[in-house]
Amino acid sequence: MKLYYDLHIHSCLSPCGDDDMLPSNIVGMAMLKGLDVIAVTDHCSCKNCPAVKALAENYGIVALFGMELTTSEEVHVLCLFDELEKAMSFGEYVSTKYLPVQNEPEIFGRQQIADEDDNIIGEEQTLLINATQIDFDEVFDLCERYGGVMIPAHIDKNANSLLANLGFIPNDSKFTCVELKHKGYYEELCKKHPYLKKCNVISDSDAHYLGDINERIHYIEAAERTAKSVISALKGKNI
Repeated sequence: MKLYYDLHIHSCLSPCGDDDMLPSNIVGMAMLKGLDVIAVTDHCSCKNCPAVKALAENYGIVALFGMELTTSEEVHVLCLFDELEKAMSFGEYVSTKYLPVQNEPEIFGRQQIADEDDNIIGEEQTLLINATQIDFDEVFDLCERYGGVMIPAHIDKNANSLLANLGFIPNDSKFTCVELKHKGYYEELCKKHPYLKKCNVISDSDAHYLGDINERIHYIEAAERTAKSVISALKGKNI
């Protein structure tokens, strides 16, 4: 079945996310736009995923859980999971790999943790947009260990992407899905990087504001309307 998605959305936990990117606003906007599947992927943290889970279930939207991890090379990678518990355990591990830099909200923005009623119940003190002490070539096996999928983010962008920061796709890469901001670049990129022909391709909003969340445009062919089925589709057959 066709499931319309946006798998790269930042909440108010990301310092670059607008303060209006509260869990209920995100899920409500996704419903209004007719999306079937969403993922809130804050920088290096999953702490707003519990609220998203509760709200998505109420709205009848399938939620994936995870983050946009920044590797030691400052490459952004989506790490997605079909169960909240897996994502939270992954998040706990990633938090041990933070650089010891405190957030300065007046410079970088607030990093707010919210509940399902949009009450602010805490703030992350460590700056989340910094690189972690996790190398790019570690991420695939790390995601597999926690039962998730690794997706190099916005590889067609000229900053914080696999191709911009590394300049190439490592020969020992194992990932089977990539994210493009604009799918129209796919054929051109494949000429330079044939490895991409092996990969599924998704396109997300990377939304930092409510209005930027995807319309009902991009879809995944999945066997069932479940998070597990969506993760299987991302890992497996072409999208």
